[in-house]
Amino acid sequence: MVEATLTRARVATSSLLFTNGFLIGAWVVQIPAIMDRTGIDPATLGTLLLWMGAWAWLGMQAAGFFVDRIGSARAVTVALVVMSLVLPFPGLSTNWVALGASLAALGAANGVVDVAQNAQAVTVERAFGRPVMSSFHAWFSAGGFGASALGGALLAVSSPVPLNFLVFAAIGLVLALVVRPHLLGDDVQDPELHGVRPPWTGRILLLGALAFALMLAEGVAYDWSTVHLRDELGTTDALAAVAYGAFSLTMFGTRLVADGIVARVGPGRFVRFASLVGAVGLATASLAPNAAVAIVGWAIVGLGLAGCVPQFFSAAGNVDPRHGAAIIARVTGMGYVALLSGPSIIGLLTHWVPLTTAFVVPLALCLVASALAPRALRRHP
Repeated sequence: MVEATLTRARVATSSLLFTNGFLIGAWVVQIPAIMDRTGIDPATLGTLLLWMGAWAWLGMQAAGFFVDRIGSARAVTVALVVMSLVLPFPGLSTNWVALGASLAALGAANGVVDVAQNAQAVTVERAFGRPVMSSFHAWFSAGGFGASALGGALLAVSSPVPLNFLVFAAIGLVLALVVRPHLLGDDVQDPELHGVRPPWTGRILLLGALAFALMLAEGVAYDWSTVHLRDELGTTDALAAVAYGAFSLTMFGTRLVADGIVARVGPGRFVRFASLVGAVGLATASLAPNAAVAIVGWAIVGLGLAGCVPQFFSAAGNVDPRHGAAIIARVTGMGYVALLSGPSIIGLLTHWVPLTTAFVVPLALCLVASALAPRALRRHP
């Protein structure tokens, strides 16, 4: 019975991350169409992504406060429902003001989801007693790939953007409610710890900083791969979506096998070499002479970065299990600000340099992460 319960919890947690990736992917694949609908340029998009990231950070800090109190299962369900309900609003926006308000709500909801789902994942991983975190994040990537496939198909048949978002939102609501009964609900912390904040330590800061570096690189793929193909290489919106799909597909496949590799070589050594592969992918995409090579480059980015960030989340959740969600909130807060708003740096840089030149920033951060990851992830710091 215990084994069956853990299996159901693992499937349900995987479904959580799939749903989150699916809903975020719904926004990503529609970005070029929304830029046309609202009349914004890349620089304005970058500013709006920064705004969205700020609200995501606020959502994460709020989540870190109450997930330890009410449990990750309840928190993530409520947050996913809210995220699904606000998802259609970017698709209804016709100017930058309305889009900014919509992205604030979406970012805040996503911030709560990020912390709560990772807290649930750490709880399940601890119950299994072996690395399974990367496999959970594989399903986030699968959600992105699913969104790419569905979104690309809808765009190819000229389906209205607002309708596209409604379709995604309905699917998200159903998935959130179906998985709720199978999540583990035993991660509510001792009431005596309420109001006690865990101290900041050098290790927590380093975990957060490296999560920031690698998730900024992920964010570039999420938010700029489609724009790169369409605006720099002259492809259609539908073909541009293939780049994001290739990135998500390699992320998914690699994360399915990453846990076994991490168990053998250790998380520090794994991230050291995998982040170098991510840098190679970014260089390939930046220098690509055509869409085919660019798609291969974004696929290599996914191959390299896939298993890296889950190692930081797993480490954060185990620094002090008494304050698991609060510490996860700090590390994910630093990381997901980069994922959601770090790409705004790329948008701002396009004022002065070409988009492909701006990709040097995430490439350099991958190299920094490669150098420092063994220290951050050593088993006995």
